[in-house]
Amino acid sequence: MVIFITGISSGFGAEIAKLLNQKGHTIYGTVRREVEKIVGVNYLMVDVRDNNSITEAIDFVIKKEGKIDVLINNAGIGIGGPIEFSSLEDIDNQMDTNFMGCVRCTKAVLPYMREINCGKIICLSSIGGLIGLPYQGFYSASKFAIEGFCQALRLECSQFNIKVVVINPGDFSTHFTQNRKSQLSEDASTAYPSLKASMKSIENDENGGLKPLKLAKVIAKIVEKREPKYRYIIASPLQKLAVVAKRILPPRLFSWILKMYYKV
Repeated sequence: MVIFITGISSGFGAEIAKLLNQKGHTIYGTVRREVEKIVGVNYLMVDVRDNNSITEAIDFVIKKEGKIDVLINNAGIGIGGPIEFSSLEDIDNQMDTNFMGCVRCTKAVLPYMREINCGKIICLSSIGGLIGLPYQGFYSASKFAIEGFCQALRLECSQFNIKVVVINPGDFSTHFTQNRKSQLSEDASTAYPSLKASMKSIENDENGGLKPLKLAKVIAKIVEKREPKYRYIIASPLQKLAVVAKRILPPRLFSWILKMYYKV
């Protein structure tokens, strides 16, 4: 299969590209900077915030391979801190990368998949796309947007045999934690006394989280599965329980549990 993956410089993207390449698929992956390359993987310099950059990359793959069987929307960034202290510039960058990047790539491949009446679009959301997380409000917002987008996309594309799959990772040990831009200024910490303790708890959970290879193995099975499920939650038992708890508990009680857990 010909597979197009966004954001393969590290973390999930690198592990997914590496494993799918080992399984014999033709991989094209996007990066925004020079990185150590996986042998056999085709690297493309693409910024998912730039529509021309995306369409040129997609057109290049189509001309070379004749098709794209699977699109994996993985590229993403994180910002942390109180909503009040998040700059509009950072918020725009968060939404433009995580949500609009997904939208741009999907729109670019859809005409080709629709033409051959086949394809898979796999979008990485998050547990934070199902539960609004304190001090990660705009990260959650970007993932909530992906959730609504994919629900509509699934309905529209079913008539063309295009499968839409949403992945909800929990805490994983990747470079995402180190790369997150956090607003921990003295002003923010003074205004929100729980900020530092809460962010430390979040980072500890991530650093002690699952390994990205676990998620890559699930993605590999989805790629080769004829009828994949719509949603795959890849997380610790406690985080999976939290998703269920949100559905069945009164909102006030669930909010109280979150506040206790995140030390808010």
